[in-house]
Amino acid sequence: MRIYLHIGPEAAGARRIQQVLGDKREQLRGKGVLFPRSPGGGNHTRLFMAVTDPDHVDVLRFNRGFADPAAQKRLFDGLKEGLAKEIDAARPHTLILSAAQLAASVHRQSEMARLRDLLATFSDDIRVVTYLGEPAAMMCGHYARQLAEGRARSLSQELSLLDASDWWTAALDLMPRISPMTGQFEETQGPAFWLDYEALEKAWATVFGANKVHLRGFEPTRFAATDIVEEIRKAFGIEDTIGRADPVEDGPQPSEATLSRMRRFNEILLRYLSDGKRHVPRQLWRALLSEMAIPGAPTRPTDLWSVSRRFHAQNVKLAEAHGIAPALFDVPPSASDWQEADPDRGFRASQYLLAARFRIEKASKEKYAARAAEIASRFGVAAPPKVTPPQPEPADGLSETARAILPPLAVQKFESLRTTSYAPHNKIGAVDEEQLAAAYTPAPPRVLPNGRAGNVIVGCMKNEAPYIVEWVAYHRAIGVDNFLIYTNDCSDGTSEILDRLQELGVLQHRNNDNWKGNSPQQYALNQAMKERVVTQSDWIIHIDVDEFINVRCGNGTLDDFFAHVPDATNVAMTWRLFGHNGVTRLADDFVIDQFDTCAPKYCPKPHTVWGFKTMFRNIGAYAKLSCHRPNKLGGEFREKVRWVNGSGRDMTGEAAEKGWRSSKKSIGYDLLQLNHYALRSAESFLIKRQRGRALHVDRSIGLNYWIRMDWGDYRDITIKRNLPRLRAEYDRLMQDETLRKWHDTGVAWHRAKAEELHAMPEFEDLYREALKIKLTETERVAYALALDVES
Repeated sequence: MRIYLHIGPEAAGARRIQQVLGDKREQLRGKGVLFPRSPGGGNHTRLFMAVTDPDHVDVLRFNRGFADPAAQKRLFDGLKEGLAKEIDAARPHTLILSAAQLAASVHRQSEMARLRDLLATFSDDIRVVTYLGEPAAMMCGHYARQLAEGRARSLSQELSLLDASDWWTAALDLMPRISPMTGQFEETQGPAFWLDYEALEKAWATVFGANKVHLRGFEPTRFAATDIVEEIRKAFGIEDTIGRADPVEDGPQPSEATLSRMRRFNEILLRYLSDGKRHVPRQLWRALLSEMAIPGAPTRPTDLWSVSRRFHAQNVKLAEAHGIAPALFDVPPSASDWQEADPDRGFRASQYLLAARFRIEKASKEKYAARAAEIASRFGVAAPPKVTPPQPEPADGLSETARAILPPLAVQKFESLRTTSYAPHNKIGAVDEEQLAAAYTPAPPRVLPNGRAGNVIVGCMKNEAPYIVEWVAYHRAIGVDNFLIYTNDCSDGTSEILDRLQELGVLQHRNNDNWKGNSPQQYALNQAMKERVVTQSDWIIHIDVDEFINVRCGNGTLDDFFAHVPDATNVAMTWRLFGHNGVTRLADDFVIDQFDTCAPKYCPKPHTVWGFKTMFRNIGAYAKLSCHRPNKLGGEFREKVRWVNGSGRDMTGEAAEKGWRSSKKSIGYDLLQLNHYALRSAESFLIKRQRGRALHVDRSIGLNYWIRMDWGDYRDITIKRNLPRLRAEYDRLMQDETLRKWHDTGVAWHRAKAEELHAMPEFEDLYREALKIKLTETERVAYALALDVES
């Protein structure tokens, strides 16, 4: 059996082809040609949705309930079974599949390979068919469809790529981070990467094989006429006649003014959705856009002649190679270049949004109620996790607690903060659609080349026994290959736990009791850079046991993050500070499950909130490893290092040689953040403050630290997607009886220490005073800034 895979794109008459194939489905079946129903009635969208990567959620997958990887897997299995049944029943010599979204959406080799492997279960004779049209005309049609789905960027996005040496790569670099709840999809907001037909052919030929990709010319007049039947016969190798098709008349194209209105409305609507509290279903979005249509002339492809000129030479070569008339790509230049049209009649997008707010709010309540119930079931929680808004502030601005405890200087700081760019809030970056995302799946085991240590964490610990196994298991589950841990002066079983993990081959433990210099940590880091596990590493990471790398893209692994920043040499992993979350007693439960209230994303002051730790390639660029970052950049590497933030954006100029915190310019959490659980429970905080202070604590210093670290205005549960694979690795490690014994010993030691500290007046007073402090995020910043001045 030969399989013809028609990949579109939609702008090249795909619907017309599918219409004719659907109309003649039974006639074709009688001639041994199967156009199956199981992938979809006409456009085989189920095929497209089933083979995209789990993290590549598009409009269709999201709106049809297949965004969750488990649901997508069920779709894939059902599709495969349905195709098998149809093929077995029909026994065809030719199978035609047509998914118009494939050419314009699929650009990852992994997705093409998944599609190939699926089809290869039925036949190894697979031919890919795609249609090429005049680029400017194709872009016009594609742009109009994107606007109907919510695109907010104008065609200037594509026009900015005209001078790029590699259009395909440059276009993919502009793809947005996928965030379905806020309308951020690659297919909707991204540029038309596939207009580079040469790269399109190469990408599909790389996976399906040379000479397996067939390019054909899209001529709109022929597709609208009865000639479409003859074209279909030639394209899909149908030898018999299949009758005729009625001619069709293309409907009117939206006017230029309508398109301008749609884009402007999409832009303001996306801003309105950016806080993640609202959702506009696809049907409602399209209805809102249809209400602003006005008559007028459509966009003229000739105004985009510069796009056609950009690809003309290579398209003529492709035409000659595939038997397409080169004249198809000839477009006379226009007297003027494209500019976005005036939306006409005094159009104001804000007025349309105001009128639509009631319908949007109603749809949002319905959507979030369903999704929240889904999450409650998924994580086994009693009540649905919700993003908790900040505490409401009274009319004078200060909460009751703040009025009682803030010193005068803090009140002054509060007043000045409220009207400056340093006021904290949570309205930056991509919206956390991950809050409602499915749990991550287990990552396949990493295979390291001989002699390589892979991704290595270097850490320092002192009396951290209850938390070690979780921390190690978590990071192993996301792609850390080795650990080098230094300890000094431990008395709670930390050293014994690490020794046992070393005996099990999980990590390497070094005793650091004989440290020299200014600090045990820096002495350990100096020694670490000489260790073989570090010198043979690929990436070096220095974090503490209260810090967890939260990868927020793909399947949540380091490899998923690295795929987004292939040229990066250094990653500034900015802290997201997590407070005690109302947990007072020390419990033997996962840290990442107990504590999920945190600081707002935007919080430039105090300086500790945006501190970062660095993950960096082992290329020899820096001579020294310090607490937050590598230092002493070699002169020959100044042009070779590239620092990125947690959103994958370049920050080299700011961080290459100094600095340990992010700024308003470089902050970013979209792809990765460092969850910093500096307090854990209130009792854990007591033990941490007592450490190193023999039977004494300065209460003011203790409260200062609590105020800086006990953030609880917002909730972030994105890291909890790792709980299933964390539990699997944790339980595997804990099968070792010796390790379990030392862990239990450590937990008992910490509980006894907590009881001991409760009995000491200065610690009990600190404990009670800390728990009384309930501040809004702005009040907390003001208090911390006042403490900075006073100290």
